[in-house]
Amino acid sequence: MADCMQEWPEAVVRVQALAESGLSVIPRCYVKPPCDRPVVVAPVPAAVQAQLEKEQPSDIISIPVVDLGELLLAEDGGAVGVGGGLGDDVTEAVAAACREWGFFQVVNHGVRPELMRAAREAWRGFFRRPLAEKQSYANSPRTYEGYGSRLGVQKGAVLDWGDYFFLHLAPEAAKSTAKFWPANPSNCKEVSEEYGREVVRLCELLMRVLSVSLGLDEAHFQRAFGGAECGATLRANYYPRCPQPDLTLGLSAHSDPGALTVLLADEHVRGLQVRRGDGEWVTVQPVRDAFIVNVGDQVQILSNSVYKSVEHRVVVNAEEERISLALFYNPKGDVPIAPAPELVTAGNLPALYPPMTFDEYRLYVRNKGARGKAQIEALKGQASPEN
Repeated sequence: MADCMQEWPEAVVRVQALAESGLSVIPRCYVKPPCDRPVVVAPVPAAVQAQLEKEQPSDIISIPVVDLGELLLAEDGGAVGVGGGLGDDVTEAVAAACREWGFFQVVNHGVRPELMRAAREAWRGFFRRPLAEKQSYANSPRTYEGYGSRLGVQKGAVLDWGDYFFLHLAPEAAKSTAKFWPANPSNCKEVSEEYGREVVRLCELLMRVLSVSLGLDEAHFQRAFGGAECGATLRANYYPRCPQPDLTLGLSAHSDPGALTVLLADEHVRGLQVRRGDGEWVTVQPVRDAFIVNVGDQVQILSNSVYKSVEHRVVVNAEEERISLALFYNPKGDVPIAPAPELVTAGNLPALYPPMTFDEYRLYVRNKGARGKAQIEALKGQASPEN
């Protein structure tokens, strides 16, 4: 993929260092326009969090929760799973969640809770290392691998209140080399790679569920996105405390450019918000030991907009830091992605999107950062009649 830019356009300031400096007013470059500013979400005390996990009051809007346990048991036992009857309830639940929200949580997903916690704590440990040590992993816009504090390369852009660490986990040929991995905590690489393998298996299962839910053969999505050569990247997000959380965002509103995102949220601090169709921002209440899954732009393209990627953002708060792990499951970079022919018929909409590789597609976000759904909306309707 062509390089976006060799270096950042301005000196990079670590948000964590700003937060720990004791400032009471955030620098102007982090202040969002009034129309983008959030309604601040107060941290949830541990006792309240535990109660919320037990019961969801009827007046609380929440993204759907899908239980994969029965499907996984059927497949482990050699029974026919996705598309064979035993997975019908799961398929219908995922389809409804994708149509209505573009987001859902999965429980009984097959990834061990102790591995999830170990991965999250390893990265929490990294962000607590001395700044000078973390700086040795500073990233550049050439590949984004390493320790970063901004997306996009536009000079003078309004920035987000957060730091991150970005790595390639798959396929084997694209994996980040040892120089990009933190030496401390000492288990960070090992636990992250094991975590990545388990979450990729979950993504492969969800690819099959999505295919069947659209009336396609269960291998369709995986095959269209590059088969075993699909990519997986990990972004560990760190959102420090912020003295003026009503003026900024941890991550600006955007849809994800890839196929699927599987998020391991902070176990105590909320912050992810999802935009509903009516424009309302809904704060996600994570279920214990669940993953939050959302479909990306490539699923919207392949499904010909039957399933739509959804804008989401991250809010910060003045009392507590927040950490999350996002695994992005992406198409092979050089495979053209276009609407599935089976979903482009006389009875359906024409093809809404022109063929485009993921390498071409993601240059937009790497150049301009998080910009809502501007990119995919700009492509809509550009397919030629023969596509």
